[in-house]
Amino acid sequence: MGTFLLVFLGSGAVLFAKGDALTIAIGFGLAITISAYAFGNVTGGHFNPAVTTAFMVNGRTSIGEGLVYIVSQIVGAIAASACVRVIVDALKLPGNQMAQTDFPKLSVGAAFFVEALATFLFLVVILNVTSNDHGAGNFAGLAIGVTLMLLIIFSVNLTGASLNPARSIGPAIFAGGSALSHLWLYIVAPEVGAVLAAFASKYLMDTED
Repeated sequence: MGTFLLVFLGSGAVLFAKGDALTIAIGFGLAITISAYAFGNVTGGHFNPAVTTAFMVNGRTSIGEGLVYIVSQIVGAIAASACVRVIVDALKLPGNQMAQTDFPKLSVGAAFFVEALATFLFLVVILNVTSNDHGAGNFAGLAIGVTLMLLIIFSVNLTGASLNPARSIGPAIFAGGSALSHLWLYIVAPEVGAVLAAFASKYLMDTED
C-alpha cells in the first residue's frame, strides 16, 4: 500500500496536475511522508527496494523478509501504474506518457552517477533518522519526505528523479520505449547508491541498529 500510494500520487502530480519540479517534488515527498506514518509501524516503512537493500546490508532486515518487501513494492508500483493507465486512457492522453523516468539530456554514465548519488544521500538520511541510537523518532517520516522533495527538485530534470527501482518499474512497463530499455539503470544505480550508503552509515555513523 505504501509503494502504491507513492507511485499513484507521484505519477498524478506529473501527469494530471502537469506540475513543475516543485509540484512533482511535493507530490512524491508528501506521498512518502503519509505512507511512512500510515504504514511505517506495520513494516518499518519499506516502500523502496533500495531502502530494503540498505537495511539488509546493515542487518536491520533479514534477507527473507527483505525479499518479500521487494516483491511487494514492485507489485504495488505496477498496480499503481495500472490504475494511472486507466485514467490516462480515459483522458485520451498519450499512452507512452506514464510519468516514467528517463534521461534524454544526459549520457548513460552521467545519469547513473546522478541516480546513484541521489539515492546514496537519500539512504544516508533514512538510515540515520531511523537509527535506534540517534534517530529522529516521530519526526523521521517528515525528515524523509522533505529529503525526497529536495532530491527530486535536484534531479527531476536530469533523470526523472527515481531513487527507487519500484517507482521506475511500474511506469516503464506501461510506457514502454526508452523508459523500458533504460530501466536497468534505474534498478542498478539506486541499488549501488543504497549499498554504499549502508556501508557509510554503518562504519562511519554507527547506524546499523
